[in-house]
Amino acid sequence: MKTYVFKVVVERDAEGWHVHCPALDKYGAATWGETKEKALRNIQEVIEMIVEELVEEGAAIPEEPRSEVTVSEEPLVTVTV
Repeated sequence: MKTYVFKVVVERDAEGWHVHCPALDKYGAATWGETKEKALRNIQEVIEMIVEELVEEGAAIPEEPRSEVTVSEEPLVTVTV
């Protein structure tokens, strides 16, 4: 079992908040929300769906670049404040 922590970029725009995951951009890892919190919940769902699909297809989950993805062999709990 591996734990993946993906960096996301959150930006304010005229309609709310846009968020994307650079390490998963080529898979369409982008979404938005009317609030920053909603945008972060949405990107969490998008990232989970992408990773589940990669696992189902037997494809590698991106582990690079290290500035955008942290991989641990141990279970982790993350808290964003």
